Amino acid sequence: MAHLMSPLPPYPRKRLGQHFLIDPNLNRKIISFADLTPETFVCEIGPGGGALTRNLCRASAQVLALEVDPRMVQFLRTEFQDCPNLEVREGDALQFPFDQLPSSTVVVANLPYNISTPILFRLLESRAKITRMVFTIQLEVAQRLAAKPGTKEYGVLSVMAQRFAVVRYGFPVSRKCFRPIPDVGSGVVRLDIRLDDQTNQADLTQFQQIVRAAFGQRRKTLLNALRGAGFATTQLANAQELTGIALTRRAETLSVEEFKILSEALNNPTLPSLP
Repeated sequence: MAHLMSPLPPYPRKRLGQHFLIDPNLNRKIISFADLTPETFVCEIGPGGGALTRNLCRASAQVLALEVDPRMVQFLRTEFQDCPNLEVREGDALQFPFDQLPSSTVVVANLPYNISTPILFRLLESRAKITRMVFTIQLEVAQRLAAKPGTKEYGVLSVMAQRFAVVRYGFPVSRKCFRPIPDVGSGVVRLDIRLDDQTNQADLTQFQQIVRAAFGQRRKTLLNALRGAGFATTQLANAQELTGIALTRRAETLSVEEFKILSEALNNPTLPSLP
């Protein structure tokens, strides 16, 4: 007796950067890496053809799948009618109000390469509602997120992500795991939001300004890079004395904690020095 095959989803659209996961073993690895429980609320960004979606529904309490492509929305709603804990919502993740998600949401996403960084920053802004995020992204971006000081991959993205999350690189993903096959390799990365984050928006803006300025001209010393961004020489000298962080160093040698201390000193020069 012949088995009825599930219908194939609509073909991915190049202009949306769509590359759908098609490897069942990889999907199981991602689910395991996300550490879901029967109580977890999951927000899946870009479910595409739904290769991961059914597994997410089985492993968690509720899944909200955000999909920008109306063809896929229609396909998913039809294909997953038997998943009562799934809501498929049509919309652009770059516009979605992530701050309205339930508390302790886990975000799982196969992100289009061209929008992975802006979506990541939007999610970090709503980190109060998020426990962790598991991304399948371009390998280079995954490596930058998890990069350590002193490496060529370490930069603004590394510092900003690691300021708010413990970042763990999971595993590489073969190009053959996607339909259509992308031009570049991918990797899976996990970000666990730090619970001790007490940053207000003004401090965060200052921190981001300093990190961007410091890496803006990587070959310059911190002193010259920050002076070029408008900080007064006396202010920088005071910060160096208070923190013990030599501004003759270059940006890629500073740890995330050192960037945090330097930012606080430039924001509030009465702070005690770095132990």
